[in-house]
Amino acid sequence: MPRVVSLFLPMWPTDRFRRKSGDAAPPPETPLVLVGRDGRRRVVLATDAAARAAGLRIGMPASKAQALVPGLVVHDAEPEADEVALERLALWALRRYAPIVAADPPDGIVIDTTGADHLHGGEAAMLTDIVERLGASGFAARAAVADSWGAAHALARFGTRATIVAPAGKTAKAILSLPIAALRLPAVTIDGLRRLGFETIADLAATPRASLALRFGPEPGRRLDQAFGRVSEPIEPIRPEEIVEVRRNFAEPIGAAETIARYTGKLVAELSASLETRGLGARRLDLLFFRVDNRIEAIRVGTATPVRDMKRLTRLLTDKIDTIDPGFGIELMRLAATAAEPLRAKQTISSLAEAPEPDVSDVLDILANRVGEDRLYRFAPVQSDVPERSVQRIAPMAPDTGEGWPGHWPRPSRLLPRPEPIETVALLPDHPPVTFTWRGVRRRVKRADGPERVFGEWWKRDAELAAVRDYFHVEDENGERYWVYRAGDGEDAATGSHKWFMHGIFG
Repeated sequence: MPRVVSLFLPMWPTDRFRRKSGDAAPPPETPLVLVGRDGRRRVVLATDAAARAAGLRIGMPASKAQALVPGLVVHDAEPEADEVALERLALWALRRYAPIVAADPPDGIVIDTTGADHLHGGEAAMLTDIVERLGASGFAARAAVADSWGAAHALARFGTRATIVAPAGKTAKAILSLPIAALRLPAVTIDGLRRLGFETIADLAATPRASLALRFGPEPGRRLDQAFGRVSEPIEPIRPEEIVEVRRNFAEPIGAAETIARYTGKLVAELSASLETRGLGARRLDLLFFRVDNRIEAIRVGTATPVRDMKRLTRLLTDKIDTIDPGFGIELMRLAATAAEPLRAKQTISSLAEAPEPDVSDVLDILANRVGEDRLYRFAPVQSDVPERSVQRIAPMAPDTGEGWPGHWPRPSRLLPRPEPIETVALLPDHPPVTFTWRGVRRRVKRADGPERVFGEWWKRDAELAAVRDYFHVEDENGERYWVYRAGDGEDAATGSHKWFMHGIFG
């Protein structure tokens, strides 16, 4: 079943104007409108939240808006620039989230995320990530995912939350209580329906189609069918000119998995040749299947490093063919390198006795395309004396940061998610514990080494100005080794609570 995300930018294009203007933009609490011409009249085309709170509405004459709100900031609208910016935003979503993305003018984006949400932690996590990233860039956003474009569009604009996930198969129930304006009907049709007493989608869905079509034409019925997923609404994916892309049309539709795999290999060969002429390697490939019923199926794979190896790319794509539903047949296949980077030549070994450099990127690619690239990482050191701040997660194939961990004291390779309190018997100020109790088990210390004194980073927080930790490497009677610390120097109460904590376990 398809899953579609609708992204709604409620204050587009005023947010875009503020972002473009930067420091010169008026404060957010100042009412702002964008105006343009409607025939000979200058009317309001966009309002921000402050302007709407002041009673200004889209379509209002600009002169009336200025008279109603003293100090109103008025700027000319730029419809062409807004359209270009919306397409750039759609391109950002294409490169980050899913292979089928299109602009949904005048204030949204539509994304077919079928089979791609698991790469981002699931649908709820993906929507939250989209909204938060746009918010960090200065764009207010709302997002919803449902079984159809029409339902997702309605929930994003008329739902009660910033992110909404309509359960698969329950789209109709999710939208029935929404107003009829959520169906993307013309304003004249909506006004006519309201005069007849229709308020919600449920009211409209319960009415015989013949009477609706007789008075308002086929549009209300078509929009209802699109919202309920009874009629397909194809998304035409955005494709910028700079993307390297190849395609294959079929005189007779294909559907067998073996046939799809064979033509996938041919498309990869063509794409690799195009990439070679440009000196590029693919980092992300999108393979789109255009079915005869106007639906689009898609496969997305990524690589840890730029790749142009035909066998490797073909294997990544064909591993996912079983996720494709060919329906009544596929009439067009389109393969695009939506992310490509320069591919540098590697020096081969010059001696038979020289060991080849190990390359695990192929294995990483297989794992990343199954579980999501965000779930694969390695640890790298960070300059910090505080243990939990001295490590960061980076991509598996990211270059070495050049930093190193302190080597004068042994430290466990992995720490607990957070230090856990333990009960100890220890002689202050500098002696290790004689015994300690952790997670309900009492252990007697047989050997110990320390203390390693770690000071707080006073330049980050004032509370760390006097903070001290004394770490000990202890071993119990069973030979198990632990990394424990005492908060404070054992003498001055201002340096810490003098409580003991478990912070890590040695392998």
